[in-house]
Amino acid sequence: MRICVFPGTFDPITLGHKDVIDRALDMFDQLIIAIGVNSSKVPMFHLEQRLQWIKDIYPDEPRIKADSYKGLTVDYCRKVNARYILRGIRYVSDFEYEKAIADVNRSMDSSIETIFLTCTPQYTSIASTLVRDIIRNEGDVSQFLPEAVLRSIKMQSPVKK
Repeated sequence: MRICVFPGTFDPITLGHKDVIDRALDMFDQLIIAIGVNSSKVPMFHLEQRLQWIKDIYPDEPRIKADSYKGLTVDYCRKVNARYILRGIRYVSDFEYEKAIADVNRSMDSSIETIFLTCTPQYTSIASTLVRDIIRNEGDVSQFLPEAVLRSIKMQSPVKK
């Protein structure tokens, strides 16, 4: 079984993330969208909310699983028997950073491959950091977020930093 982990904070999950997920889905038997819990970062949205968004966006897709983990992504991959890590690339600078991480991961476990997918051009400028800034300043994020995320943001206030 080809299991792939797509790690990230997904704070919030954007149309850029969804673009990468949708295009990668047919490459794997299971795609685990894994929210990394980083003690040095304070997310805007609760972990439970971010996991729920993934479930809401893909309610009828059995190949997608939403999960969270602490620690190294390679260790999480071993735990779930994933042989692939998926990373989205927006710019050349993303590639340089992600390649360095992929090289370190490969040195820790050569059986786990990192797969890079470039974003569709219309989603290149979407970054969760920018979306959070727009939300904090009560701007319109409708062009950046999936409908399920938009609905829930309108119904509740995010966790403020």
